[in-house]
Amino acid sequence: MNHNNLQRKAQIVYFSHGGGPLPILADASHQAMVDFMLQLPSQLRKPDAILVISAHWEENAATLLGAITPPMFYDYYGFPEKAYEITYPAPGSPNLANGIAELLRKGHIPAHIDPQRGFDHGMFIPLKMMYPQADIPTLQLSLLRALDPTAHLALGKALRSLLDENILVVGSGFSFHNMETFVWEGGRRPDAANDGFQYWLIETCTGPLFSTERQQRLIDWHEAPSARYCHPREEHLLPLHVCAVFF
Repeated sequence: MNHNNLQRKAQIVYFSHGGGPLPILADASHQAMVDFMLQLPSQLRKPDAILVISAHWEENAATLLGAITPPMFYDYYGFPEKAYEITYPAPGSPNLANGIAELLRKGHIPAHIDPQRGFDHGMFIPLKMMYPQADIPTLQLSLLRALDPTAHLALGKALRSLLDENILVVGSGFSFHNMETFVWEGGRRPDAANDGFQYWLIETCTGPLFSTERQQRLIDWHEAPSARYCHPREEHLLPLHVCAVFF
């Protein structure tokens, strides 16, 4: 899902970031994702900054990275040693973090700055493929630990003035995140339950709906076909909610 309106400078993208570091480790089942990430920048203008809403960061209040040079946060385990040698030395932007925090507060959303947390794999895995030079200032914004869909739509609404900035807003999650049913060895087996939810999601995001209808469907996402089968816990879906209200 992406948004690129010539009358607006910002670009908005939601995508699946893959299984841990596997896309970087030449895992065959991730080749389609790797191909997508490698070609995606050609469809975008190079942004002045990137804001990532990662499924792998939850806080009680909306929190932004504030480090000038954020460290790496290897938030996965059980992988080969080289998975913990991946680097992505993109600069942070404390000034932008403060500005975004102020936008959230103006929207009556408590916001904090974390000056120590590093980039998690929901950020550094896809961006290492998209922008390997790591030369674009990059921030992360946390999810809200309560995982309330309405609250995450409100996050996006509070950030809508970013549409006037040359910024890339990335919702980094997964449209399917049932870890017990993932098949990593490649190939695709039939899964009617997953298909039902994906069709609903495509219709919700791209169908001829009024914005109020789209938002209500996202609020009531758990009523969609096979919703809880695809998302036993919704942290990988909610970055989409933040992105969706930019449209």
